[in-house]
Amino acid sequence: MQDISPSATSLFDTRPWRRIALSRLDPVRAVPTMLSETEQKLYYWLTRHWAAGRGAIVDLGCFAGGSTARLALGHAEAGLTTPIHAYDRFTAQARVKRRVLYPQGISPFDGEDILPLARELLRPWQAHITLHRGQIEEQHWQDGPIEILVMDAGKTAPDLDRMAQIFFPHLVPGTSLLVQQDYLQWNQPWVAVQMELLADVFVPRAHARPDTVVWECTAPVTADALARAQVEDLSDEMMLAYLELAYERFEGWNLGRRIDTLIRAMRANPGQRAAHDFSRRP
Repeated sequence: MQDISPSATSLFDTRPWRRIALSRLDPVRAVPTMLSETEQKLYYWLTRHWAAGRGAIVDLGCFAGGSTARLALGHAEAGLTTPIHAYDRFTAQARVKRRVLYPQGISPFDGEDILPLARELLRPWQAHITLHRGQIEEQHWQDGPIEILVMDAGKTAPDLDRMAQIFFPHLVPGTSLLVQQDYLQWNQPWVAVQMELLADVFVPRAHARPDTVVWECTAPVTADALARAQVEDLSDEMMLAYLELAYERFEGWNLGRRIDTLIRAMRANPGQRAAHDFSRRP
């Protein structure tokens, strides 16, 4: 296992995004998001201060554009011209509209289609943004290297496997970051399992509360690596074994309790590989 001591020299060690005034995000305040304030600052910081235009910015699961807008704001302020690609089904059921969109200032509307809404909300940065509608696991990537890959769509183990196959090979060692927004989400333990299976390819660099963990790509993501990292068909016992490794990995980051929640959720929901099927919360 690679050394990930928090004292290791890194641009991420001092968590500079936490010192960013929330007012810097005022231009994107109208774009609804489910990100915490800390996560919003991180996304902005990644494109404003870390990205160097060495590849595309890819956002998997952007909903109505909240995460994309935070990335795009930093991207614009940094003067970057690289493309931003945002993927989603761009639909919202009535309960999601009531819980997320309307409380954040979106006027009530009919139907489930939110693609027109996302386009309107992202209009200030539209020159560099391409929106991709549809099932992400059915997409393809042919647009060169990816500098920052944000993942918020691995809601099932099979979907996570497929997205890894599509996008991970385009991450560049020593250049690219993988942002796992749901790494600590209690009902998606396969995300942590997959990252353990790819421990020789990715090194964790930062945590933003509550659930996001940022990883640096340190080696090519080969076909062999992806084959070893498939989580769909892993037994519960193997899933738990890799979660125990994740516990060891992150205990020094004061995240042991959060990893333990993943372990208990896995035990409480045997055989489940979809977030919506995790009915017993630990």
